[in-house]
Amino acid sequence: MTQRVWPQPQPQPQPQPDLHTSDLRPNPRLLLSVSPPMREQILSQPHLSTAPSGVTAQESGAAAQESGAAAPESGAAAPESATTADAKIPFRPRKIRKVSSEGDPQQVSSSASTKKAANSRAPVLLVVPRPLSVEGEIDNALHHLRAADPLLARVIDAHDPPTFRCLHPPFHSLTRSILYQQLALKAAASIYARFLSLCGGESGVVPEAVLALTPHQLRQIGVSSRKASYLHDLARKYHNGILSDASIVAMDDRSLFAMLTMVKGIGAWSVHMFMIFSLHRPDVLPVGDLGVRKGVQVLYGLGDIPRPSQMEQLCERWRPYRSVGAWYMWRLAESRGTPTMASMGSGAGVPITGGGEGTGGGALPQQQAQLIDPIQMLPNLG
Repeated sequence: MTQRVWPQPQPQPQPQPDLHTSDLRPNPRLLLSVSPPMREQILSQPHLSTAPSGVTAQESGAAAQESGAAAPESGAAAPESATTADAKIPFRPRKIRKVSSEGDPQQVSSSASTKKAANSRAPVLLVVPRPLSVEGEIDNALHHLRAADPLLARVIDAHDPPTFRCLHPPFHSLTRSILYQQLALKAAASIYARFLSLCGGESGVVPEAVLALTPHQLRQIGVSSRKASYLHDLARKYHNGILSDASIVAMDDRSLFAMLTMVKGIGAWSVHMFMIFSLHRPDVLPVGDLGVRKGVQVLYGLGDIPRPSQMEQLCERWRPYRSVGAWYMWRLAESRGTPTMASMGSGAGVPITGGGEGTGGGALPQQQAQLIDPIQMLPNLG
């Protein structure tokens, strides 16, 4: 029996690995040597970035392509690492700031925000107008009123100009205004003289001296219990620092009105009179005074006396010298037979209506008579 011998297979030569091809294939051993938690931890570090600081998104993409192209030379795992990193790390495009042509954007933004903050924190400047007692201010007022209102110009030409001079400090004037409320001129002057004796003269009318007077002492000189409480409330607000002569002079009209009407027994009419004839404020319109309203009725030929709510609109053209316009309305009403402060200056003591003060500093009904102190209120009567 013949034994057949089969040819032994020749060993096939192993192909030589292509460096370029093998480098592009991922190395499973290398991938298995790194645990997934470790890879995620390494790739999630905040200091890792797909692009250096200051590089835009397009430049970052170009740099990634260049690094991927150079990866075959550094090792086989580089492409897989780059791919995994791109998948794991969320890419936030860098914000591109618009650069102004005027300079550094940070400086421009900083200056704008600083200016906005400064404007929001800037206090509102409240301007105190020049008093009418300043030299030349009456001439300015008459020039303005003549040009603004031809009808008022005729009244101005028919009367002498007003003069304003300060007789007493603010606290003294307010105290005297309270004492003269709702009294005939002769009775009020008698009570005021006895009040000065208790205080030791005009220079002694200060908050401390008024607080030292008991209600019984004030009643003995003719001051009612209610007025005594008004005087003590005013002196107490001075003593506590809520009011002072200096602050009253420095306040603007709106703030001054709000502060003074907080005092018991001082209402809107008294504040208006105090602002005109004691502080000489140029732009005060006493809308509740019957003499001023009657003068406006005569001036413009109105069928009825205007209501206080109409006075602001009717006298708007007089701004910023409505105090002087009101002074001429008193003169005009007096010339037509309406008793005003001017007629009281002769000693007639005729009451006029409107502006009385109530228990809480508010106005009493319009029908209640309000007697005015002509010495305090009319500057040209001394």
